[in-house]
Amino acid sequence: MSKPVHPILVGVIGAAQGLRGEVRVKPFTEDPMALADYGALYAGDGRRFEILDHRVAKTVLVVRFRGVNDRTAAEALKGLELFIDRSALPDEELEEDEYFHADLEGLEAWDADGRFWGRISGVLDFGGGDLLELRDEGMKPVVIPFTRAAVPRVDLKAGRILVDPLAAGLIDTGSADEDGEGEDRGERE
Repeated sequence: MSKPVHPILVGVIGAAQGLRGEVRVKPFTEDPMALADYGALYAGDGRRFEILDHRVAKTVLVVRFRGVNDRTAAEALKGLELFIDRSALPDEELEEDEYFHADLEGLEAWDADGRFWGRISGVLDFGGGDLLELRDEGMKPVVIPFTRAAVPRVDLKAGRILVDPLAAGLIDTGSADEDGEGEDRGERE
């Protein structure tokens, strides 16, 4: 495989470590050492990386890749994102209501009244819980919390999520009109 068909970001290469080509890798796996369990890792441009050795060093892994034998080669990799194909991840490891970000991206967001709110273009986490970015052509992107109240249902097979516009903050309750409907925040650009 030259490039994953359904890429899952599993880590990013940081600074070089030492003189023999080792690099620091920030893993995005639950178990940092599991990064080596997936086999080959791929860069966005299709380059393949095979882990020869790895060890934990505080919050990162120190990794030695095949073919990266000196500090200069290691420094050239700084900032490179590492991917595996989605097929390398077993579904049975996920708990109920747990999803890979890549599985959510691209899903359509609809409410119970049949209103389309956009497609999930990204899953963000700034430390306070996951957020879903919704985008639709001609509309400003909006960010909603990925909570059970805001997103009561995720249907991966149908390719959609059900959103509660009020709980998701998509409608403004402060400017409710006579019908009790709030003002839309999905403004057109």
